[in-house]
Amino acid sequence: MGVMDRVWRCGAHGIVCGARTLLVGIVNVTPDSFSDGGQHLDPADAIAHGLRLADEGADVLDVGGESTRPGAEPVPEADETARVVPVIERLVAERPGTPVSVDTRKPEVARAALAAGASIVNDVGAGAETGMFDAVREAGAGMILMHMKGEPRTMQVDPTYGDVVAEVTAFLHERLEAAGLADIPRDRLCADPGIGFGKNLEHNLALLRAIRPIRAQLDVPLLLGPSRKRFIGALTGADDPDDRLEGTAGAVSWCAAQGADLVRVHDVRAMRRAVQVVDALARGTAPR
Repeated sequence: MGVMDRVWRCGAHGIVCGARTLLVGIVNVTPDSFSDGGQHLDPADAIAHGLRLADEGADVLDVGGESTRPGAEPVPEADETARVVPVIERLVAERPGTPVSVDTRKPEVARAALAAGASIVNDVGAGAETGMFDAVREAGAGMILMHMKGEPRTMQVDPTYGDVVAEVTAFLHERLEAAGLADIPRDRLCADPGIGFGKNLEHNLALLRAIRPIRAQLDVPLLLGPSRKRFIGALTGADDPDDRLEGTAGAVSWCAAQGADLVRVHDVRAMRRAVQVVDALARGTAPR
């Protein structure tokens, strides 16, 4: 590893961050996600999709059973668990070398997913729910702490900040400290500024411009999730999220050039090709 590399410890996996941009492939087992809701609600479809993303080059597979799109309503814990557990079990069995994360805010869903073989909890609530840090610590899992202003149902109703970069960074710093106080080692933590989660166009652009200082201040791996987001539609005029491939490639390439450790994406094959070029230019990394 180079001097800028770090290992993110996630269960039995040690994910090397820094040498190249890592891809987190999105596996939504939901009827209402903003882009691909309903496409992989059947477990067999979701499993096939996750396996395809792994084969296309995903470094992590992120399985979610509750949409957190703007305006989304909460999903009962039992329903969310029933959606994600069979998918996680099969992905872990079929691709044991690829870490699987569960995208959830609920501690009991996280526990069930970790018991099924997931090694990362991707929490848009940043550990706010009582018991979430306990679930992560007890499993020795990795954790992604994300900033979200409000809750999915209302987060896009006129979000306001004094200084969005300073406020998001301060929030993430506080949540990293809270995780540490809950005895989760620092090398198991990752931060996500939450692009599109309670932010307007200018907020999102400001955060994307500040990737380097945010990463330096937090001193943990940094994940960005620009894929198919509304800000890309605003910039390109592509109202349909499925028509935002080129805009997503631009945003992902920017993230890679600015030193983001991981990017969470729908289109793994295309984004892998984009970051291979950027990594060769910006990091001197040979294509894999």
